[in-house]
Amino acid sequence: MSTTWTNWAGTVAASPEVLRPRTAGDLAGMVRDTAERGRRVRPVGSGHSFTAIAQPTDLQLSLEHLVGVVSAERGTGRVRVLAGTPLRDLNRALDLLGLAMPNLGDIDAQTISGALSTGTHGTGATLPGLTGAVTGLRLVTPDGESRWVDASEPELFGAARLGLGALGVITEIELACVPAYRLRAVERPDSLDAVLPRIQEHFDAHRHFELYWFPGTRRVQTKANDLVGDDVDEPLAPWRRRLDDEFLANTVFGAANRLLVRAPRAVLPFNAIAARALTGRSYTGPSHEVFCTPRAVRFVESEYAVPREAVADVLTELAAWVERRREPVSFPVEVRVAAPDDIWLSTGYERANAYIAVHQYHRGDHRAYFAAFEDVVAAHAGRPHWGKMHRLGAEELAGLYPRMADFRAVRDRLDPDRVLSNDYLTRVLGD
Repeated sequence: MSTTWTNWAGTVAASPEVLRPRTAGDLAGMVRDTAERGRRVRPVGSGHSFTAIAQPTDLQLSLEHLVGVVSAERGTGRVRVLAGTPLRDLNRALDLLGLAMPNLGDIDAQTISGALSTGTHGTGATLPGLTGAVTGLRLVTPDGESRWVDASEPELFGAARLGLGALGVITEIELACVPAYRLRAVERPDSLDAVLPRIQEHFDAHRHFELYWFPGTRRVQTKANDLVGDDVDEPLAPWRRRLDDEFLANTVFGAANRLLVRAPRAVLPFNAIAARALTGRSYTGPSHEVFCTPRAVRFVESEYAVPREAVADVLTELAAWVERRREPVSFPVEVRVAAPDDIWLSTGYERANAYIAVHQYHRGDHRAYFAAFEDVVAAHAGRPHWGKMHRLGAEELAGLYPRMADFRAVRDRLDPDRVLSNDYLTRVLGD
């Protein structure tokens, strides 16, 4: 069955023949048949990557029927979930089981396998990205073989937890979850000049910390999330949530961007007004509700991980470029932190990082801004998020990831005919 497919941001499109397996066995047969016919296939989740990582050149494999929790052990926290399960559904299911993910990003639209395969992360100086919670996964390779991969095979486990969909198709994942927990979110406006010199202290003082800087201004909004007891229940008033997160952050912000794209000179003055209108708020809730917020205004995004100690320099250089150019950037810059891990293609491989993400309205022109951002982070050994826009190729990436050659060797062994490849993978991994 053919269809027209686009990613969420509308930056990638294709008209593939779509395969929709209903079971893992169906999927294995479809992948094997694709290989035997000399064709190519790409798995797709929610399409929330800004890069063309899921773009098919031939067939597309939908995981829409491989959803749900397979098993859960409350005592150990080990949960097995099918690969196509959206994070929002997984979070609700875990909550009913009295469990939660150790960390999450700020959106929950991705499928669990898509989030893991592109290196999705949250924020927290002692917490790695989402892949850090993976204890095992079931991988279907192009020969149709289904194998369970865990720490008993350290080489394959190091590669497959964040495999870009290049080694096989993940059908099931085992996660090390934690007892459900509640967070207090404290959001407050501040100045870049006050926060930046102490950014490392902020990272270390909270379980989760992030800031949003408004380009063309010296204003930021910080968000610190910390654990509270189960008896603490101070939710955000429904009217305040509707006003802030739905009306102002989506309805009003979307309308403003539609106007500003036709009047770029008004963007930075708009930022100054918007930043000064920000107010603080504090509330508590289940972890997944505090982490995730609705994002209805479409945008494009680039994000790089840089060594933690470089974050102030990067923001200072980026702020100087925006001010010098008076670049019309209407979206705030997001800054987060994460702990190192041992996953070969993880941005956090053996390095504690700060993550800096730049955004632009999807109908605006992001090219000069994103290019300048990439120039800045390149001087600090920046590693790009695999699902977000970047210009790097295989040679440059090999210099940033010490285990890249090992990953390519695993790929050569599991998919020598490049059944799972596309133009993006050829660009970032070579052929």
